[in-house]
Amino acid sequence: MENTMSGESKNCVFRFTGEIESITDGQTLWVKNGDLTIPVSLEETKCWLLPAQEEDAGGEAPEKIHWNRISTFTEGVKVFIGGRINLQNNRMIFSSTKEKPLMVIFYNCPETVLTEEVIRASRTRGEYWNSFSSVSLVLGALALVFVAVSFLNRPAFHITVISALVAMFVPILPMFPPGILLTVVYRRMAWHARRYRALRDLARLPIVYLGGGAENCVLSTGEKYGFIKLDSLPGEDADGSVPFLIPDTVVKEEKSPWYFFGVIEDSSSGAEELPVKSSIKPSIDPFVSFGLLPDEPEKLARFFSIKAYSLEATAWLILITSITINIVFIFLILFLLGIVSV
Repeated sequence: MENTMSGESKNCVFRFTGEIESITDGQTLWVKNGDLTIPVSLEETKCWLLPAQEEDAGGEAPEKIHWNRISTFTEGVKVFIGGRINLQNNRMIFSSTKEKPLMVIFYNCPETVLTEEVIRASRTRGEYWNSFSSVSLVLGALALVFVAVSFLNRPAFHITVISALVAMFVPILPMFPPGILLTVVYRRMAWHARRYRALRDLARLPIVYLGGGAENCVLSTGEKYGFIKLDSLPGEDADGSVPFLIPDTVVKEEKSPWYFFGVIEDSSSGAEELPVKSSIKPSIDPFVSFGLLPDEPEKLARFFSIKAYSLEATAWLILITSITINIVFIFLILFLLGIVSV
């Protein structure tokens, strides 16, 4: 269990990873890690289920689940808890408060990549349909029906009635031809924008510990964390792969160095000349970033931000064009049928 703040224990924020052992009282989750077992109060606690992700950014978003659904989970499911530990009935327990609500995440991936997987999955999709869409559609449709009915018996407002009825179906117009071809392009571009937003966050992740532009720092574990610059890729590590913090398919500028983040073993000025395995290694804290970036983190983050915003703006223009084409197409049909006139 890792304390992430200083101060008295009752005011500290901790994180704990382990497996489900049991659930008692319907609201208390017992999580074990080795010989340590700790209770977690699920009352008023937000719980999330992290689905299996693709290798690249852009997998399914985490699913928010109610605490009573957790009783269906089997023993051994991995769980992450982050928040305060409070004293209740003479025992220490994770519990939510208004100031510091608990974060409980159920996952199925190595701890070393949990942070990256959450970042990839949690970026807003920017999709056309979201949790508020159904309510908005109903309220909007009722309002437009009211407008259409109000002017139905007034010939001078014939166009108003037609426009209200057409507007009622605007949200679903992108799903019909001929505009649907542009809608497909919109969805693809929105997906890439989401991917670049995730890459931006992943590029900034290693420098969370390096405040003020420092090149190294001391972690809570007592280890020296920082980066070394490399002119070329290091050799493969123990599992036969080079640890990339972002996908190695990202284009790299030819003259820019590789930034290798991790725990620095040798702080001498010639560390860059040493074999990488002897100069830098993963932290004993599995949540600390370890791996390569193809350029300076902030420079990469700016590049990914520009790409994301550009794609988002273009995607929305394409979607608006798709809706406009379909509206013009509908009015053209109504004109040919003699229902409306110019």
